[in-house]
Amino acid sequence: MRHSEFWTLVEDEFGSAHGRALVHDHVLRAMGYRTAEQALAGRSDPRDVWLALCEELDVPPERRWGIDPKQRRSRR
Repeated sequence: MRHSEFWTLVEDEFGSAHGRALVHDHVLRAMGYRTAEQALAGRSDPRDVWLALCEELDVPPERRWGIDPKQRRSRR
């Protein structure tokens, strides 16, 4: 997964502002008690960071891989 895909998933699930705040502030146990931002800066795989966020924030499995691109366009 590329960083751009990570950010698309974050914004789809949490919204732009809230998602960025979570990535910046929420400490992830699975990432060695670092924030997602710190984990990404430390070269952790964006997929692993995304899945850690999902697990800790109780994102249901059916929403972990984003929304259909057609739905994304209709949200705008």
